[in-house]
Amino acid sequence: MKDFDIFHESADTEGNGERTPEQVVDEVMNRDVSASLKEVMEAAHMAAPNLGESGEDTSESDLDEEATHLYPTADETEAVYHAIEREILSRMPEHKVQPSIERVQLAMNILGDPQNLYRSVHLTGTNGKTSTARMISALLRASGRKVGRFTSPHLTTMRERISVNDEPISQAQFVAAYEDVAPYLAMVDEHSKRSGGPAMSFFEVLTVMMLAAFADVPVDAAVVEVGMGGKWDATNVINADVAVITPIAHDHEKWLGSTLAEIATEKAGIIKPGSFVISAKQTPQVLEILRDRANEVGAVLRVVGEDLHLVSSQLGVGGQVVSIQTPAALYNDIFIPLFGKHQGENAVLALAAFEAFNGGREVEPGIVEEGFRMATSPGRLEVVRSSPSIVVDAAHNPHGARALAQALTESFDYTNIAAVYSAMADKNVEATLAELEPVVGDIVITSMDTPRAMDTEEIAQIARDVFGEDRVFVEPSLLDAVDLAVERAELNPDPAGSNGVVITGSVVLAGAARDLIKH
Repeated sequence: MKDFDIFHESADTEGNGERTPEQVVDEVMNRDVSASLKEVMEAAHMAAPNLGESGEDTSESDLDEEATHLYPTADETEAVYHAIEREILSRMPEHKVQPSIERVQLAMNILGDPQNLYRSVHLTGTNGKTSTARMISALLRASGRKVGRFTSPHLTTMRERISVNDEPISQAQFVAAYEDVAPYLAMVDEHSKRSGGPAMSFFEVLTVMMLAAFADVPVDAAVVEVGMGGKWDATNVINADVAVITPIAHDHEKWLGSTLAEIATEKAGIIKPGSFVISAKQTPQVLEILRDRANEVGAVLRVVGEDLHLVSSQLGVGGQVVSIQTPAALYNDIFIPLFGKHQGENAVLALAAFEAFNGGREVEPGIVEEGFRMATSPGRLEVVRSSPSIVVDAAHNPHGARALAQALTESFDYTNIAAVYSAMADKNVEATLAELEPVVGDIVITSMDTPRAMDTEEIAQIARDVFGEDRVFVEPSLLDAVDLAVERAELNPDPAGSNGVVITGSVVLAGAARDLIKH
């Protein structure tokens, strides 16, 4: 563990009202994180990390073994997990961004910078990050590597965000990861507050947990998706070998800027000296910014449409068959179990990123085939029921809605589509609905169980302006909304036609719908 003199101008503060570093450490190691958490910890006999004379953590470093020995029973583990979950959720939420990476940098410094113990791929962009991250992870796994993946937001459980070999870490592993870093998080909270700053946020805590946990596993490679932006995103403490930039469009304008140039400048911040940069097709203005940043730090930039190409994409049973051209090779007839041309374009990014991670060499056909065969993307054009056909998609901005509309037209044979829709209050609902209107018949507006959600009636009024009065329905209950959408979709005058329901507008809605329908 690093020297604690970083918390104070001088280590000799006795007599002037300041605490010595040793006193700070002692206080942090014994402080109440929260009353509920303390109670559960005591009931489960949770111990603090084992700090030796040197200050180094001498406890078991392997996350699986550590998790195995934490608690005698699964019930105790579950109780502690939920208490920790509540503790993390009590912090500043991720949509209230604190534009700084200083707190995470400090935490990682105290921990000995474990993020430098493995290689990484870093992703930013407006849409397609999670799908692309999952494809890269699958390709890395197919090459025999143990892979950590960090994505956000989650659909069902917070544990989804931190995955090893495409499986969310267990409750016990999550507890072990938190327990390992909690004292150090508290130190950073202390230091930040003494400087007039905030405590670490929800997303910052998860980022520190993830980076430390991947070192404990240990993983061979980490695929890390930004939370928002890039330059000041909490994840930007990593020094990634490869940066992947999906299409950049308008979103999160409150924090990233109102122009594409401002947004692109923030996202270009993940490009590190000497790295490979794999970019989707971008507007000329955005591409210029990415190119300038790459040139500034000596990174190699490869762009879809220039150096990388989706040569062909054909609809197949359960997905699509694509051919991809990279600087290293032409990869023909690759099956991807995902729908939508945009997923084919994401596959180009994933394969190029994997190539770059391997030094730009051609990838063995068997690895390509196996990697893409394993690729999944829950909540992204996911068919959750076949009769009636129900598709869940997390599109939440105009660019994502445009890709969804195109995919519904090209990849499905629906002649009548009804939608279930809700949105967060900070989203451009009118523009998003305008992208859906040409392919959707009726739309049912529903509610979401989150304070960030836009009022249902407010969404409905916008929808009436876009769709017309007769095509808009309101059902606050998601179950009732889905039932009504199925009913409206089946009002198809063509007996030979097929009907479908799409549930979209938010990751939160997508997660709730998956749980409702699949379980």
